[in-house]
Amino acid sequence: MPVMVIDGSTVIDFVQHAESFDKAMERKFYSIDVNHDGSLSRAEVRAAFECVHILECTLGMPDAKSPRQLNKIYDSIFERFDTDHNGVVDMEEFRAQMRDILLAVAHGLGSAPLQIATEEDGFLQDAANHELEKNSAA
Repeated sequence: MPVMVIDGSTVIDFVQHAESFDKAMERKFYSIDVNHDGSLSRAEVRAAFECVHILECTLGMPDAKSPRQLNKIYDSIFERFDTDHNGVVDMEEFRAQMRDILLAVAHGLGSAPLQIATEEDGFLQDAANHELEKNSAA
């Protein structure tokens, strides 16, 4: 896992830079779309969130939830993404929800730089890479 120093402004700048953000979201969307039909099913969205184990932890510590609790949470996440309630998540719905999630993360990070470990090819890694590219071009 790469370790980087990041703050909220790094994430906000990434989200606001349409070209970088859209390119990253498309790459993520198509990596989640395992059947390549151009939309994300409930199972594909769930599998993506299961990979990051975010719902099985509280403040980084294991937090055992029953299968019923997890199903309810995953269903809620899917409903949040599927804004037109047609049973699938399209690219625009995915992009809009990820924008909201990343901006919430940015506001949570605040302006104090934090050293964090990120997933290879994760959203925060994309934000940090965007900042590196921007700084090297300057």
